[in-house]
Amino acid sequence: MLINEVKGMKAFKQEAKEMGLGLKDQMHAYVYLRWTARYIHWLRNHTMPNASAIKKKHWEEHYHSKVLPLELAEAIISLDHDIPLTDLEQIVPYELARDILLSSPTDVALYECGCRASAKNPCQPTRVCMVIGKPFADACLEINPDKTQRATPEEALKVLREEEARGHMHTAWFKDVNLGRFYAICNCCKCCCAGLQAMNEFGFRMISPSGYSARLEEDKYKSCGKCAKACPFGAITFEDKKVHFSYEKCMGCGICTSTCERHAWSLVLDAEKGIPMDVSKIPVQKKEAVAT
Repeated sequence: MLINEVKGMKAFKQEAKEMGLGLKDQMHAYVYLRWTARYIHWLRNHTMPNASAIKKKHWEEHYHSKVLPLELAEAIISLDHDIPLTDLEQIVPYELARDILLSSPTDVALYECGCRASAKNPCQPTRVCMVIGKPFADACLEINPDKTQRATPEEALKVLREEEARGHMHTAWFKDVNLGRFYAICNCCKCCCAGLQAMNEFGFRMISPSGYSARLEEDKYKSCGKCAKACPFGAITFEDKKVHFSYEKCMGCGICTSTCERHAWSLVLDAEKGIPMDVSKIPVQKKEAVAT
């Protein structure tokens, strides 16, 4: 048992001070975690439509995500050990906020998705964002108890798979003021997700590819067009009963593979799409004994 264990926002502030985040950044993080839907509503309706190239670059570097095929998202939820990796530019190709410092990853909180909550006629359910590990899960439960619930890994896996079945992709999110590291898995629908809107409509590069790309076995394809309708990046189009694939737009989310009833689509490792965020290949961090 830890003596005087610090939790929630107090633990968040303590870590923030240790890494040199000032009061302004700490307040920014609090506002983001406390009023996520309002924060994203402002981005969606004011920042994104009017952003200059310089402003876009700023947001991309400070607030971004990595696409996760279902298997890699499940691997994060299933972790039973801490992960201490910093400066992962090859996996998270941005200058800032690219650490994976998972502490107590079995601590998971299901949080109301700010994108869905700020959208008109949002997809249901809305409580599908997964805040992972300490201090983030405790902080969200503390400051947003009416929008957050504790979840077991099994419950979180169930939500992941249900969202996959709905055609929603999975992303790992990083933010500079959120201690400069990975803090949540979001389950993103193309009708509500502000990150997808920022990318597809306004040219922000807030989402990085998974390290995979899609491949089609044409002899299995039956020209139903379901994959084109499901693809969140517009990489698959369907015209005159023919499928067209844009390699450049493909981010390797795998939604085409789970949508296709004939298994015509598959994901393949692709160095041109970066390195996967595969926590199963990250060494175990051995904890030191703590005096009680």
